[in-house]
Amino acid sequence: MTSMSETMATKIENFHFLATSDIEGNLSDLAGQYVILYFYPKDNTPGCTRESKDFRDLHKAFNKFNAVIYGVSKDSLKSHESFREKHKLPFDLISDKEGKLCDLFSVHKSSALLEKLIGIERSTFLIDPQGNLIFEWRKVKVSGHVEEVLKKLSSLSSQ
Repeated sequence: MTSMSETMATKIENFHFLATSDIEGNLSDLAGQYVILYFYPKDNTPGCTRESKDFRDLHKAFNKFNAVIYGVSKDSLKSHESFREKHKLPFDLISDKEGKLCDLFSVHKSSALLEKLIGIERSTFLIDPQGNLIFEWRKVKVSGHVEEVLKKLSSLSSQ
């Protein structure tokens, strides 16, 4: 079951990122638009591919609400470029090889038994045009998730 929650508009620390299309940027560069960050475990795995394709298929609908989408995983930019091209993703993917964004958004999954990090917990974050985290989805189940994010964004735009 997906765990979602509205947050008290919490200012997100400005962060630096490297993404496909040779993008090097900061959260502050995206001011004035909604930002959707979806964290996923690994390129070219079934759930991650399905989720990315769902965001792809609804990309134009997100654009209508002045939203930019970024997928985030620890895969390399080379892997991301290949994944993006293979599935014709119209948005860019952020490489978080060092896990700094994963730490900032607390999406690392760990195993108490192994006492080590074992990956990324599928999660999505909605940041408002002023750089505040306003909604988050954790432990995301892929089926219907992207539609739920779009519905939430639509409801914000109609307020």
